[in-house]
Amino acid sequence: MKHIVCFGDSNTHGYCAENNGRFEETQRWTHLLQKHLGQGYLILEEGLSGRTTCFSDPLFEGLSGLDYIYPCLMSHEPVDLLVIMLGTNDTKERFGASAACIALGLKRLIAKAYAATDCWRDGKPNILVVTPQNIGRQYADTEVGATMGRGCAEKSEGLSEEYRKIAELMGCHYLDANEVVKAGPNTIDYMHLTAQGHSELAEGLAEKITEILERIQ
Repeated sequence: MKHIVCFGDSNTHGYCAENNGRFEETQRWTHLLQKHLGQGYLILEEGLSGRTTCFSDPLFEGLSGLDYIYPCLMSHEPVDLLVIMLGTNDTKERFGASAACIALGLKRLIAKAYAATDCWRDGKPNILVVTPQNIGRQYADTEVGATMGRGCAEKSEGLSEEYRKIAELMGCHYLDANEVVKAGPNTIDYMHLTAQGHSELAEGLAEKITEILERIQ
């Protein structure tokens, strides 16, 4: 089987704003991606709510992706493809990071993943960067707006172009979730995928991943 590690935050974990829990396994984009790709693939779900690219959160432990990427990849070796979808949490006001700085955090994360040479099948790193769905500007008026802080939606809107540049610079594949997810974020916190969003993301990723892996065979 081809091992695909999906490394992300609550939208990879499957957070459901409607019940403050998780979507059922069959609703999450990781499971749906597995269904689209079929038996020749193993989708490894590595989603953690609150995870950032490289920022250590002063309020919660263990949320820096940079600190966990090496053991994560090594525990799933051999890895054929790493899918990174992070950045939403990096927009929090307490980190004080612009979209450009968040992209530099992504660059650090990619570099560390590349350096985990023993985890890659045949020693060949292969990374797909995914820009997460933009935060809706209405988030500021919700309960999470107080802890997210100001300017998150505007920064998230700037990630697409910044991530595209980093992906090109670092030799990664690239997909903007905003181009394949047509359903808006939920209307409770305006930053998490809906069930339809999970389905649309899975479909878009399946097409992209098939294209990537067929190209390198």
